[in-house]
Amino acid sequence: MSDTSVQDTPVLVYSTFPDSESARAAASCLVQQRLAACVNMIPGMRSIYVWEGKVADDEEVVFLAKTMKSGADAVMQAIAANHPYEEPALLVLPTQGGSKGFCDWIASQVMV
Repeated sequence: MSDTSVQDTPVLVYSTFPDSESARAAASCLVQQRLAACVNMIPGMRSIYVWEGKVADDEEVVFLAKTMKSGADAVMQAIAANHPYEEPALLVLPTQGGSKGFCDWIASQVMV
């Protein structure tokens, strides 16, 4: 759902993936559908967390999709629809400032 009462600004949608292959597939989908201008994937993150009552210790890929606030819900839905995890990490991280040219580029690439 779009929030038109607030100025549309760039946001980052954060997620994690179990491997580079699944992260790359999701990133390609988002960029090709113009839901995200760019996705950064950082392999080699270590996550320690409790899932289903057990402590897990896994290597994951950090996933940061650059989009506009108005498109964040669509990005999260697209990630969740094809994510290998039962409950993927999905957070919308607001941005504060940034170079005008870069922020304008994100807005020009995203069709929401």
